[in-house]
Amino acid sequence: MVYTGVLRKMMTELGSPVQYYLQLENDIININQALNKTLEITFIKHECLHCHLDKPIYRQGFCKSCFFDIPQAADWIIRPELSTAHLDKEDRDLAYEKKVQLQPHIVYLANSSSVKVGVTRKAQVPTRWIDQGAHEAIEIVEVPNRYLAGITEIALKEYVSDKTNWRKMLKNEIEDADLISEKKKLAAFIPEEAKPYYLENSKETSIEFPVLQYPSSLKSL
Repeated sequence: MVYTGVLRKMMTELGSPVQYYLQLENDIININQALNKTLEITFIKHECLHCHLDKPIYRQGFCKSCFFDIPQAADWIIRPELSTAHLDKEDRDLAYEKKVQLQPHIVYLANSSSVKVGVTRKAQVPTRWIDQGAHEAIEIVEVPNRYLAGITEIALKEYVSDKTNWRKMLKNEIEDADLISEKKKLAAFIPEEAKPYYLENSKETSIEFPVLQYPSSLKSL
């Protein structure tokens, strides 16, 4: 079989194990079914995910001109504490920024190489955790906008990392953590504006990945 399309981040579905789907132009392929099989991938051309032109990809799937222009690649995407839609202030496109920023966001703990703190839109749970390779995760607060999530993450990363050691993650060198206990320890450090949104009764989510064998050594490209 030959399939053609733009290579994007795979879709995922929480299950035992997680299911991965590669979405192409006219096909959706369950990648789990390709485990232990030989695949050949051939590069045809570039395609920016925004303008769809054949231009070199700069970052996040966008060409350089789109990356520095469109709201989907603005700084607040990576640094949610820079969000300003709740103040009715525009960065690149206020309508888009209100749509994305002014919706429920989750600040969470995840264990992908060690315990880390992170932010995602509520609609992206558990997708975000799967994308990060987390074996377990728990919600800390659910806030009404991205700014509150951002300042909460900033406060909590003084006490817990916000980074993943990708080598340990890929080699599965991960120890189970008591995320409920870790969440309770961090509760005291949540900013005052976000404390009313603390999730006292949130539970751990466990994630199983479809791995046949983890590598013993890694080499970056």
